[in-house]
This record gives sequence, structure tokens and C-alpha cells, in this order.
Amino acid sequence: MKKEPKMTLQFDPLEHPHRRRNALNGDWVLVSPHRTKRPWQGQVEKSTPEMRPPYDPECYLCPGNMRVGGKRNPQFVSTFVFDNDFAALLPDGPRGEVGSSALLQAQAETGVCRVICFSPRHDLTLPVMELGDLRRVVDVWAQQIEEIGARPDINYVQIFENKGAVMGSSNPHPHGQIWSNHTIPVEPAKEDQQQRAYFERHDRPLLLDYLAQELEIGERVVVQNRHWVVLVPYWAVWPFEVLLLPRRHTLSLPDLTSDERDALADILKRLTTRYDNLFETSFPYSMGWHGQPTDGQRHPHWQLHAHFYPPLLRSATVKKFMVGYEMLGMPQRDITAEQAADRLRQMSEVHYTEMTEIE
Repeated sequence: MKKEPKMTLQFDPLEHPHRRRNALNGDWVLVSPHRTKRPWQGQVEKSTPEMRPPYDPECYLCPGNMRVGGKRNPQFVSTFVFDNDFAALLPDGPRGEVGSSALLQAQAETGVCRVICFSPRHDLTLPVMELGDLRRVVDVWAQQIEEIGARPDINYVQIFENKGAVMGSSNPHPHGQIWSNHTIPVEPAKEDQQQRAYFERHDRPLLLDYLAQELEIGERVVVQNRHWVVLVPYWAVWPFEVLLLPRRHTLSLPDLTSDERDALADILKRLTTRYDNLFETSFPYSMGWHGQPTDGQRHPHWQLHAHFYPPLLRSATVKKFMVGYEMLGMPQRDITAEQAADRLRQMSEVHYTEMTEIE
């Protein structure tokens, strides 16, 4: 390291560029709070309200409609799960690997992919669903992890939702996906390594200690209830990224009690309503659950959690892109995690469409 000249300026993380370490995966993010003062001269578009019918005869996820390949959906009245017609992983593939050198390696990968229709209604999303319907989604998540994870060839079950076309969702009907693998995917594997190392040093789950610190500080906490806490992580990359954590040491979704599942439905509705209210739009995001592997072993270093990664930055149409330095150097953000949490805390928990109706 080169010798640097002495600086008399006092470092202020609210004013000066700095980097923050992600304790959960070991990566770093560059934070540039001074850039929030620059004038915006980029793309600004008006957002048009999204109006969808309760049923769309052309939607391949609506009840009774035909899917590609000639399969017809049943007339489902609640949450509905089916095997993905265009699965990225197949359950019956061969085992094996090829590698002519240390630089050219490939391994066969197998798995199970499914689609979860959250509701028969084409026009609903999580923030405008009834709590009872959200609870059914939670139960299906847990049941699918238990069912798929019990297979001897599956060692990790990844549940996620891509909401909005900007996040790659191919259909506006409210739905999520399940991709399950024989091997542990890259991101959960990085989290597994960090949590294991911390547990071996401290005999405590990393995320429980982290949650205790965040609750004591308070400035990054967005919303909480008896069993769950939503916060903007100290190391957040996306503008309004949040981490959803249970207060109790919990390894996986199937381990949740009935009360915790009810509370999860409540916190999901409250969080996603705040998201929609931020820019008065159906707020896009990618979200997903991380829990212990399903390899038949207990992993006490793990703590269940969900990530929400939304791309919107300044309005309903101004997005953050991971380009340039962020692709070639490291992730970067302007608005601090503390500023983002404060913005989300200010949002109402009454959905903006309901407020319009009241007025």
C-alpha cells in the first residue's frame, strides 16, 4: 500500500464516499452520498396507472386457461402450484462433469422448477391481497420447501418472485417461482460460508446478532411486528433494498409457527404497501427467501431471511442500472441506507389506490 499524505478533514459517512462491507456475503459496496445533491438530467417519464381485469382470457396463468404445450389450468380458487413448462432445471438429467483443464470445467446440474400463482385474480398483487390469502401463500412456500427439499437429489430450494416487467416478469398475473438444485447456488453458498464462519467464532447466528444491533440503533428499521423486522441493510446495494428477518432463530420457512406465519402475512402486506406508495405505482422488485440447505443436515449457523431488490430510484420510471463501474469494479449507490429507510418509514400503510377511493 502506498504512503498517503495526512488528512485533516474528518470523515463523515453522510457526506463522504466510503465503502461498506456486506457481512452476509463478504462483498463490498461503494456509497457516494454527496452525489444525491447533483441535479438529475436523465430519463424522466410519466407513470400510467396499471389497470388489469380480474380475469384475462389470454393469460396462461388465469384459472381454466390453456398453457403453452396444451396443458389447461384447473379452475383454482386459491394459490395454485404447477411444474414450470419452461424449466431451467430438469429432474432426470445425468450426473457427471467434464474438464479438460482447471480452466475449462462443467458439471451436470439437475433440479425441479415450479410456478406459484398467488391468486386466481389477475389484477391482484401482494399489497392488495387479503391477509388470509397472503397467509395461504406463506403456507404454500413452506409446504413446497418441505416437499421438494425432501427429495434425495435436492439440496437447496430457492423461492422467489420477479414483480414487474422491468424485473423480467413475463406475465403480470401475481406469481412466484421455485427453482431447486442438486447443488447449493452461488449466493446462498456465499451466505452459508459467512454465517458458518461467524457461528464458529461466536457461537451465535450472524443475522441474529446483526438484527439485535439494528434494533438498538433503529435508524435503518422500516417496519416491525411481534415476530418480524424489515430493515434496509447497512450494506444495501439497490436504492430501497430491504432485508426481512424473523426475531426468533429460525432455519427455514417450514419451521415457522402458525402465529409467525400470520405475522409474516401482515409484515409482507405492510412492506409492499409502503413500496407501492413510495412512487404511487405497482413497485417492481425481485425478492426471494434464503434458508438452510435441504441436504438432510441441521445448519444452526443459518437464519431464515428474505431479500427484496427493487430497481426504482427517483420516481416510478427512473431506475438504477448496474452498469459501467458496477459491472467492472464494485456495486455503488448514492442514497444511503439510512436515507432510504427514512423514506420508507414515512410511507402510509394504506395503499395509495385506497386513499384515492376515500378522497
